[in-house]
Amino acid sequence: MIGRLKGRIILRQPPDILIDVQGVGYELQAPMSTFYQISSVDQEAILYTHLAIREDAHQLYGFATQKERELFRKLIKTNGVGPKMALAILSGIDFDSLVSAVMDGDVSALVKIPGIGKKTAERLVIELRDRLKEYSGQQLGAEASIASMDNSLFDAESAMIALGYKPPQASKAVKQIYKPGMSSDEIIRQALKLMV
Repeated sequence: MIGRLKGRIILRQPPDILIDVQGVGYELQAPMSTFYQISSVDQEAILYTHLAIREDAHQLYGFATQKERELFRKLIKTNGVGPKMALAILSGIDFDSLVSAVMDGDVSALVKIPGIGKKTAERLVIELRDRLKEYSGQQLGAEASIASMDNSLFDAESAMIALGYKPPQASKAVKQIYKPGMSSDEIIRQALKLMV
C-alpha cells in the first residue's frame, strides 16, 4: 500500500497530478482543494495517497493533508459514492463546510455541489453523520447540534429522515420534544405525533 509520496511535481492538470519520486513518476488524481495547496510544477510536494484497486485498473488518489484523505475514505464508504464523486465533493465544498452541512442536515448546501442530487445529498447526511462526529466538535464548537447530544436523539432524527421527512423538519421535530435520557423510540413516537 502506498500511503505517502514526497517528490517533485511534473504535471498539474486537474484532476491529474504526476509526481516524480526518485525517478519514478506516479500518476494521481486529486480534488481541487489539494491543487490549491500543493506547490507549482517543478516544486517539491508531499501527498497522502489512497490506492483503489479494481479489476481493470489501479488508481492512486492524492491529498494535501491526512484529514482530507480520511474524509475521502469516509465518502467512498457511503452507498452510491465512488472515488470520482468523492473527488467532486471535496472539490466542491471545503472540509469544515461539509462537516457542518452533514451534522446540521443541510441538504441544500450539498446539492449545490456539481453532480450531487437531492437523494445523494440525503444519503450523505444519513450515512456520514456518525462517521464525521469526531470532527464536528472541532469545527462547529457550541453550534454542534446533533453531535453534542446523545445517540438516541441522533438515531431518532435518522429514523425520521428514513421515514421520508426532510432533514430540517426531522431535526426541528426531534429537538422540540427531546429531553435528556429519552430513548430513541420515545423521541420518534412523540416527534411523529408532533408532525401529524
